Amino acid sequence: MSNVISAVAAAVLALTVSGAAAADAVWDMPTPYPDGNFHTINNRQFVDEVAAATEGRLKITLHSNASLMKAPEIKRGVQSGSVQIGEVLVSSLGNEDPVFAFDAIPGLATSYDNAQKLWSVAKPYVSARLDAQGMVLLYSVAWPPQGIYAKKAIGSLGDLAGTKFRAYNPATARFAELLGASPVTVQQAEVPQAFRAGLADAMITSGATGVDTQAWDYLTHYYDTQAFLPQNIVFASKAAFDTLSEADRTAVMAAAAAAEARGWAKSEELNDGFKKTMAEKGITVGPPTAAMTQELAKIGETMAAEWAEKAGPDGKAIIDAYRQ
Repeated sequence: MSNVISAVAAAVLALTVSGAAAADAVWDMPTPYPDGNFHTINNRQFVDEVAAATEGRLKITLHSNASLMKAPEIKRGVQSGSVQIGEVLVSSLGNEDPVFAFDAIPGLATSYDNAQKLWSVAKPYVSARLDAQGMVLLYSVAWPPQGIYAKKAIGSLGDLAGTKFRAYNPATARFAELLGASPVTVQQAEVPQAFRAGLADAMITSGATGVDTQAWDYLTHYYDTQAFLPQNIVFASKAAFDTLSEADRTAVMAAAAAAEARGWAKSEELNDGFKKTMAEKGITVGPPTAAMTQELAKIGETMAAEWAEKAGPDGKAIIDAYRQ
């Protein structure tokens, strides 16, 4: 009799496990960026492709424009299991680990080709750090090259000394300090209010952010310095990822690879259009002056040396591999 009971119990357990494995998974994905941002559009396509590839077994709900979590809360949210997947600017994690700021050094990688080369050598180090914290790296997409925005014409970066300079990560805060400006941390969703309230006077960011935040309403000049191309990363909770079947994990990684390739291509495709839109809306768009270029190179040398020292052997390995 006891053998029969044991057999029945084993059968029930097997059915329960089988049913749990087949059950739909629902993930929440916070992102700080608005619906019209090209990162968000790319993420929505990723979400749709995952749903299709898994035949609905994994459904991801994208929460845009910091509606679910603000940017600084997202990584901790994924790490703690509050949400299952998220997107952040990787260099925003630079205070946690300098290696995360590999892409925010002015002058190091100033084109899409060079930025992709830099990512190819930095990716294993970024992935290993996330893995050690219980997360899985899915994909990364670069923003367009960073330029200087100001409320008036400037002839040199020195003209920004004494201003309140919007920073979005530790590297841009350091950049502001080297300008002689005062860094003010402002997330993208809050940029227009910060400038209108007089909390910020200038910033370094992409044409995409300029268009997203309608910079023509609060700034007058954009200098296309092409200082660096910061990247967003999308990552998932390893615990949530591991509950998926092997086939569905493979499907997610395939969709992630497609999102990375598509996102980089779209970023490059849209770059000139962002600058054209700003010019049409009244912003004076042009190249940096010779003085600005020289100052930017000097600041880049300082920041590269500082980063290499902080990032240690892994930082040196990234730089050496990139420069080969």
